[in-house]
Amino acid sequence: MVLVDRFGRPVTNLRISLTSECNLKCFYCHREGQDFSFREMTPEEIERIVRIASKLGIKKVKLTGGEPTIRKDIVEIVRRIRPYVEDLSMTTNGTTMKTLAEPLKEAGLDRVNISLDTLDRKKYKEITGFDVLPQVLEGIEKAIKLFHPVKLNMVVMRGLNDDEIWDMINYAAQKKAILQLIEIEVPREMENSWFFKKYFYPLKPLEEKFEELAVEIRERKMHRRRKYFIPTEYGIAEVEVVRSMHNTVFCANCNRIRLTSTGHLKTCLLRKNDLIDIVTPIRNNASDEELIEIFKKAVLMREPYWK
Repeated sequence: MVLVDRFGRPVTNLRISLTSECNLKCFYCHREGQDFSFREMTPEEIERIVRIASKLGIKKVKLTGGEPTIRKDIVEIVRRIRPYVEDLSMTTNGTTMKTLAEPLKEAGLDRVNISLDTLDRKKYKEITGFDVLPQVLEGIEKAIKLFHPVKLNMVVMRGLNDDEIWDMINYAAQKKAILQLIEIEVPREMENSWFFKKYFYPLKPLEEKFEELAVEIRERKMHRRRKYFIPTEYGIAEVEVVRSMHNTVFCANCNRIRLTSTGHLKTCLLRKNDLIDIVTPIRNNASDEELIEIFKKAVLMREPYWK
């Protein structure tokens, strides 16, 4: 059984925010579209929601935050939900990977995406508020030894790190990691904000350049994103471009539903009026059948943001 929304999009991925807290302060962070909150789900509640989701055809789960690894029970959470999914991954800032990569791997984590916007220590502190780039780079080295593939997420910002794109491509090739170049993403009402106007860097021209240079181009099923295999002095770099702003193809091929750290199903990162409480019914002893109906209701609410 696979749930399909009103627009014919199957839902096969669940993105779970484990916490809205983080040990960094990246100024552009969207916190997975959720407000800050201390009311988090327990490992038992997360396990039950994933078990219900797996009955509905959701086989891929990504753990996010905030920063998911600051939860003291992160290894327990991974171990609990591992039996219900085919692919279990995590997005992290990498600050704890040096010590946590091994126990997370042993608990059943398949893959990691590590945020790395710059290789410049001064810029890293400017973006995140903390001087921990050496610690993150050590974490990346540890992760690469244990997980395959490791993805590096670079949010490209005009005037800040757009001059490092090719340095990052070379670094990814050298480390045999996949590089994701990501446009800043904001809802419609923020397109005229000073923040967006100052930092938005359109990636379409760069993608056109990649088309000329790549020795191979593949298209991912999710969002129909393109993956470019670009020759460098360190070998072939694998580069994905994430362009979501006004991208109707991106939204038309979205197969995700989200779960906030407060226990609400969320149909879209950019929408604010789409939260459906699932954890309160769990705390009120709802049956599996009742929780399945909540999932179905959330999926029927899904609607492409850009269309």
